[in-house]
Amino acid sequence: MSDSYARRGVSAGKADVHFAIRNLDKGLYPQAFCKILPDLLTGDEEYCTIMHADGAGTKSSLAYLYWKETGDLSVWRGIAQDGIVMNLDDMLCAGAVGPFMFSNTIGRNAFHVGREVLAEVLNGMEDVFEMLREFGIHAVNTGGETADVGDLVQTMVYDATAIARLPRKEVITNEEIQAGDVIVGLASYGKATYEKEYNSGIGSNGLTNGRHDTLHKIYAEKYPESYDQVNVPADLVYSGPHQLTDPVEGTPLDVGKLLLSPTRTFLPVMKPILEQHRDKIHGLIHCTGGGQTKVMKFVNNLHVIKDNLLPTPPVFKLIQAASGAEWKEMYQVFNMGHRLEVYTDEATAEIVIEQAKKFNIDAQVIGRCEAAEENRLTIEGEESLVYSGH
Repeated sequence: MSDSYARRGVSAGKADVHFAIRNLDKGLYPQAFCKILPDLLTGDEEYCTIMHADGAGTKSSLAYLYWKETGDLSVWRGIAQDGIVMNLDDMLCAGAVGPFMFSNTIGRNAFHVGREVLAEVLNGMEDVFEMLREFGIHAVNTGGETADVGDLVQTMVYDATAIARLPRKEVITNEEIQAGDVIVGLASYGKATYEKEYNSGIGSNGLTNGRHDTLHKIYAEKYPESYDQVNVPADLVYSGPHQLTDPVEGTPLDVGKLLLSPTRTFLPVMKPILEQHRDKIHGLIHCTGGGQTKVMKFVNNLHVIKDNLLPTPPVFKLIQAASGAEWKEMYQVFNMGHRLEVYTDEATAEIVIEQAKKFNIDAQVIGRCEAAEENRLTIEGEESLVYSGH
């Protein structure tokens, strides 16, 4: 999988990005999940500002395929949710629960993506904000930029930037993750009470390989605008066995909808937890880029052991079977069943688990932290030992 990522023009570990930012200031709390800045707008030294940018990535190309094949415009609303939640839940991991202000950037090829798609994306943003308001989480769209950049983009790219302000004393810095902590994993799959349909748990990571390794070559012929025709080797273009509308055993969704499940936000679950038990939450990790290895960027001198994971959802089994990827690499790229990790003590862990269950989200203690001379990670999944290293 790692080789196919590179040959498709993707850096799974973002080595180039880390090289580019290696000398940049890391903010007030370098181990926090997001960069934390002084409150530059007011100069109040008791407050700080989080400004964050993320997007739906190549998932928008998958939405394009599904829309063209089925005529289902609603998948574009999911792309808006992906871009929003990839910001929101990163910021949640730094302690922010709102209010949030968003600005979106859409780059489209107007020959392929019409105004009806733009309307779905923008209305999709409002859907997410309305749902969040039901749980006391205030988020607004301040406007954005929609650019027709057909010379650069073949279908559409959706990105968003968000900003929030909070007291410095409320920042989750991850510096308190310690030996003796247990790790609560909150499921990325299922149907939460605030979701309209079953969620596969896919999130918005790894979709370049997930799309090409899973879907049939027929889509290369029908929609050449959905991939890089010049640089990606022909053997890596839509090299899988499935069509978008194939049913998937064990789920109510077809292959396309399974891969397009909108990224779940955990803000409704975690807002009351942080309001009542923030001092007991030692760390929060959003298992996005880097999958189950993400935590290693945020701990010091700890052996993080994950040996009681939630079941592997069907979507990841589908991708692994189609790609032939080693399970180790699957855990390095995808969340594999839980996308939010809470590092805390055993008593608070039970509170988090019960809170998640109120929203019909599976949660359990999936591991623990032990003291070590250097950082180490061990992951045991359904496939036995799948990762051991630094």
